[in-house]
Amino acid sequence: MPYDPMLVEPMRQDMRAMSVEELLDASAVDSFIERAGTKLVFVNSVCGCAAGQARPALRIALQHGVRPDHAGTVFAGQDLDATARARSHFAQVPPSSPSIALFKDGELAYFMPRHMIESRDAQSIAFDLVGAFEEHCK
Repeated sequence: MPYDPMLVEPMRQDMRAMSVEELLDASAVDSFIERAGTKLVFVNSVCGCAAGQARPALRIALQHGVRPDHAGTVFAGQDLDATARARSHFAQVPPSSPSIALFKDGELAYFMPRHMIESRDAQSIAFDLVGAFEEHCK
């Protein structure tokens, strides 16, 4: 069952403030993935580790000089079709929320699942993301 939109709106605003594009349906996800350049897909969630670690880490990492050409987000539990379509693009890894996928040349280059987020602080997560950006986004 989808989350209450009123609960989710502040989390969506947080992503907009980072200039992360909302991918609200399956066609938006496909169009996003088909773009040239490197792409980051953030699978957002209402859980505490998304609010306390993943979104703050993403905010920090996206301020780095080397970053993906495009950043987009789907919201698990809210944008059901978009989330399913995004996950289909990285079906080789089990679904988790939150999670972060990085694509280069149309292929999944890096994936950070929930278990690499939930027990760590935002700075450590951002450090790993910046490392992935340095490796795949130059």
